[in-house]
Amino acid sequence: MSRPPPESPRPPTNYWDYIKVEELLALQTGVDGDEQLLSDDEVRFIVVHQIDELWFKLALRELLAARNLFKQTAVPESALAGAAQALGRVTLLFRLLAQHFELMETMRTQDYLKFRDKLSPASGFQSAQMRELEILLGLDDAQRLPFGAEGSYRAALRAADGGESPAQRRVERRAADRPSLKQCVDLWLHRTPIQGSTPEQAGDPQVVARFIGAYLQGHEELHRRSLAEALAAPALAAAEAARLRARYDGQLQGARRHLLAEDIQAPERAFRQRLRAAILFIDSNRELPLLSWPGQILDLLVATEQSMLVFRQRHARMVERVIGRRIGTGGSDGVDYLDQTALQYRVFTEAWAARTLLLPPELSPPVHDPKWYGLVHE
Repeated sequence: MSRPPPESPRPPTNYWDYIKVEELLALQTGVDGDEQLLSDDEVRFIVVHQIDELWFKLALRELLAARNLFKQTAVPESALAGAAQALGRVTLLFRLLAQHFELMETMRTQDYLKFRDKLSPASGFQSAQMRELEILLGLDDAQRLPFGAEGSYRAALRAADGGESPAQRRVERRAADRPSLKQCVDLWLHRTPIQGSTPEQAGDPQVVARFIGAYLQGHEELHRRSLAEALAAPALAAAEAARLRARYDGQLQGARRHLLAEDIQAPERAFRQRLRAAILFIDSNRELPLLSWPGQILDLLVATEQSMLVFRQRHARMVERVIGRRIGTGGSDGVDYLDQTALQYRVFTEAWAARTLLLPPELSPPVHDPKWYGLVHE
């Protein structure tokens, strides 16, 4: 039997060939087709946005890796370190993205206005990869703000002649790639053992209900303490005392509404109740070995989304500083639109809400069997 011929050696690789340096440096021509016709400001504008898209590409790969880890029916504890690493990288990527705006702000308004008309009706809104990131995270279409006259954000990605564009195809492919990271994380959190009980066990709803009841009792005690301290201020006017009482009463009712998922319609209410209870159980007991990594994942989900929100806010301030509150090149409300996305585009709302709901350790329901949450349990 003859042996297969040996593989021919791979030819030596140069840095410039591996990185495709010449091809990369030839891409800053804008609509003129010749970089020599562009001002330094316009080349800088193009380069910064190209770098943004490359960072978006890396962020998409990291989020996809995290989504695929949480997509498993049973997520191994060993996989959580990889998920944490991926989320940490996305957080760092968006911090770097926000720093790019400092370079953009070195451009004077009139310098930008010299070439701004070339962009119209293009807009950063047409960044397909940014829309992909939102979809992969799990942003609900119902939360989206209208960009302009288009009926949907996908319609705004059509080509200038109204036909299908590469950006539109990219976003459609991503929208078909389900489930989202949020959906996967929600299912994973829902499976959290609460007081040693898991969803498939008989009596689990009763265990969860007792935990929620105990947590509400902790909030009632916190309400009494906080209100008494607030009302103990000397020379407190009656009107101010009534205002404080109403605020603290409202906070207690908000905790009850959240924990009982009164804002959610059946049949999803039971799922959301357990999910929210699981987040508070993890956050309250993250010193236990089995809950340590889940606690870090919750922190990283918030950190990742926070870095994206800061990026949006930083974008808005850069735009306002350079061109004020002009109408956007694509016909949007410009700065107002960017500000609204920073306020409204939230995905991991339960993880954020837990920051308001967490109790001091002495008021949190005790874990019935801490040993169950050791690294090895019977």
